[in-house]
Amino acid sequence: MTRVNPVLLVILLCSGFTASAQRMLTVEEAIATALQNNYDIQLSKNDSMVAALDYSYRNMVFYPTLNATASTTWNNNNQRQTLADGSKREQNGLRSHNSSASAQLQWTLFDGLKMFATRDKAAQLVDLGSLAVKQQVVNTVANVVNTYYNIVRQKQQLKAVEEQIALNEERVRLSQYKLDIGTGAKPDVLQSKVDLNAQKSMKLEQLTLIDQLKDQLNQAMNTKLGTVFEVSDSIPLNTGLGLGDIQLDIEKTNPSLLIAQKNINIAQLTLKERKAERWPTVSFNSAYNYSRTNNQTVINPFSTLFNQSNGFNYGLTASIPIFNGLNARRLIRQAQLDINFQQLSFENQRSILGLSVVNAFRVYEQQKKTLALEEENILLARENVDIVFQTYKLGAATLVQLREAQNSLEDANNRLIAARYATKLSETELLRLKGEIIK
Repeated sequence: MTRVNPVLLVILLCSGFTASAQRMLTVEEAIATALQNNYDIQLSKNDSMVAALDYSYRNMVFYPTLNATASTTWNNNNQRQTLADGSKREQNGLRSHNSSASAQLQWTLFDGLKMFATRDKAAQLVDLGSLAVKQQVVNTVANVVNTYYNIVRQKQQLKAVEEQIALNEERVRLSQYKLDIGTGAKPDVLQSKVDLNAQKSMKLEQLTLIDQLKDQLNQAMNTKLGTVFEVSDSIPLNTGLGLGDIQLDIEKTNPSLLIAQKNINIAQLTLKERKAERWPTVSFNSAYNYSRTNNQTVINPFSTLFNQSNGFNYGLTASIPIFNGLNARRLIRQAQLDINFQQLSFENQRSILGLSVVNAFRVYEQQKKTLALEEENILLARENVDIVFQTYKLGAATLVQLREAQNSLEDANNRLIAARYATKLSETELLRLKGEIIK
């Protein structure tokens, strides 16, 4: 009866417990975490909140402004006077106390409708901020999905490497057995061991790559680097996307196009503001004033010892722009050029988007066809390896033939895994361009 080393048993149990204790992270959970914690999304939301704050005060442009001032002054002066008749007056320590206060109200009644354009512009800026957040969300989700399934891809690649390791271990065993019974050659054993060590080295590189990708996903989700989790073993594919479905109403769903259109609207409202500056500005003005002076002594007997006044006034003010160095004309021309720029940017963005959708769909269709071929090819490669292994055991195949079959299987695995991931990437890109990767 074989006895099991108790220390080894404890290590195996602990290793199994650690592996089972790793949290299984789904792609939905990764997306939800990123949407909540991602720094880029938080920065976009902060910018949007600034615009929303400005919008909440949009109607203040129609309100009057009210300012108040108050002052109090104590004076202690020495005074000397020489009058026209030659007489002189001199007094030291003339003390007085002056107090004043006023409140001024100014209410713009007409400014060429600029205040209305400013209010509407604030609403457009809020919409622009929301679209910027949506764009960042779409890009972040696409990045999370691609990184997540890249980890899955590398896990599948790791399994392919482990499959090659198992095949090479069997090769080492068979070549060593043939050498022991006198039907093999030492170079076959050495070459099999070299190939085995090469695959083991690839496994170490693959494990490192998986850890690096997990750290990238942790960074995208804004979770602690080194957080341990596991991902799924498969890459689900949506093979039913159609070019017409992606192109339908894409101008209403793509964040980049919507932002470009919104910039045109904002530029048009800016032009209205500039044109309004050519009109007169009519304002209602009112003020309440209070003044009090208390002189303890005066040098002139006709001067007042105490004086107090208070009251209010009101009226209208019209400010008519006549000439300001053609500055208004320059600003209007700048606003018109900005509209042209934004319109050209929109058309350019629409052209780029149309080309990107067509190219992405071509890649999507090509990768689907490639995937179908590689799924068939992997079955052929595995069957070929099995046949060559059996004939190698019987001595009817050489080591070179077996290595060639193994290499064919390795290449088939690599192409299949790459085709799956590339199909997922093109699918994600199409949904990102559509703007419907998340709803």
